[in-house]
Amino acid sequence: MQHSHDHEEGNHEHPAAPMVDEITDFEILEIAVRELAIEKGLFTAEDHRKFTEWAESIGPAAGSRLVAKAWTDPAFKTRVLGDAVAACREIGIDWTEPTGSGTPSDYMQLRVLEDTPTLHHVIVCTLCSCYPRPLLGHSPYWYRSPNYRRRLVRRPRHVLEEFGLILPPEIEVRVEDSNQKCRFMVLPVRPAGTENWTEEQLAEIVTRDCMIGVALPRPDRKSDDVRPVHKASRPVSEHHQAEASQ
Repeated sequence: MQHSHDHEEGNHEHPAAPMVDEITDFEILEIAVRELAIEKGLFTAEDHRKFTEWAESIGPAAGSRLVAKAWTDPAFKTRVLGDAVAACREIGIDWTEPTGSGTPSDYMQLRVLEDTPTLHHVIVCTLCSCYPRPLLGHSPYWYRSPNYRRRLVRRPRHVLEEFGLILPPEIEVRVEDSNQKCRFMVLPVRPAGTENWTEEQLAEIVTRDCMIGVALPRPDRKSDDVRPVHKASRPVSEHHQAEASQ
């Protein structure tokens, strides 16, 4: 049975609030650790380039296909909710070798969280930036920012409102915190008006933000809304970045 978050259709999404354009302490730390690992021979700069290009190139298309198939195939949906890693192989994603070039994933537990008309999931990683890259590609900047990670667990509805998503009080909002060995992805509610759509048509409206949980799929939208950005009031200086990388 198909459902929709039917709380005055169209009135729960509003323009997103601006993000802050800033370099975080964690990004500076990543640069320092990466350069040290290359210096020590743990991997090469070329290895890092190839992995980064792979992560940025795949995008969220695999996750979109998984959601669309789960919407149209009840048996597959059961497998997704029971063993998501195994179900991913049915859409061509092998978590043991996601890049296709011998690079294993360092995490092998994936849980797909099913939304309902009364329950909405949203994912975060409060520790760092754990994210289901084999399915969704490279994580967006805001997902890695301390602003999102710290505040979502405390005031999830307020953060969702900043993304333009306003949910009525009768819908429970549940935050799932990713960790080193477990990744999460949201299976959103299939929107009304898509009853006769094919998997390919459905996959087009399942955007990355829908699978993180900061947006809902809509029949009239095939991409995530662009969030406005303003400069940080106290940006990290180039001097501090250079010190951290030394």
